[in-house]
Amino acid sequence: MAGDRRTFLRALAGACLVALGAGPGWAAAPGVLTVTLGGLLPGGVMRGLYASCVPSADGHVAPGPDRNPEVRWSAGPSGTQSYAIITSDPDVPSRVPGANTEGQTIPADLPRGVFYHWVLVDVPASATEIAEGADSNGPAPKPPGPTPHGLRGVNGMGPGPHGGYDGPCPPWNDERVHHYHFAVYALDVAHLAVTGNFTAQEAIAAMQGHILAQGEAVGLYSTNPTVLSRLGVH
Repeated sequence: MAGDRRTFLRALAGACLVALGAGPGWAAAPGVLTVTLGGLLPGGVMRGLYASCVPSADGHVAPGPDRNPEVRWSAGPSGTQSYAIITSDPDVPSRVPGANTEGQTIPADLPRGVFYHWVLVDVPASATEIAEGADSNGPAPKPPGPTPHGLRGVNGMGPGPHGGYDGPCPPWNDERVHHYHFAVYALDVAHLAVTGNFTAQEAIAAMQGHILAQGEAVGLYSTNPTVLSRLGVH
């Protein structure tokens, strides 16, 4: 009977592992990276220094300095061979009509989509930060491709392929606060399987199965004076 009981318990344990996705090919859930974003104002609001456009009394907005903020992260776990950074805004209006239009507002409850502001992969495993201004130090378009700090993909700016970081520029009549997610991934490959003018979606797809740890920091931004007042920015 004791042998039958041990056999039963082993079978039960095996069934539980299968139910949990364990067994051959099983991979542990990714670990956690601690990510911090430099230059935030109280409340986590991004400074205009890091934006593609800033509020202006003349014409509502003006071109911004468009510097990338400093991004720091904790070291990845054993086996980390590179990092990737993807910055996204999930608060972009799903319908363009009415954006930046006098006499109209974009309601906060309008359906939203995702816009990508920064795609950087193959960041060396020895790195734990991207310094302020290292990937973007002005509004001029940046070419996709290799840099000393990683391989640039293309962001959502247009026309033409824009590489690297381009900062926030939400519509000045949008009633919603925009959230900018700076996600960092520790990967078990030194070079991600992407080439040419690859997009954030292509980078994310190529990362699947290679993520050892991940984390993010979130910055807030708006060019709507009413929203900025609500955030305590004057």
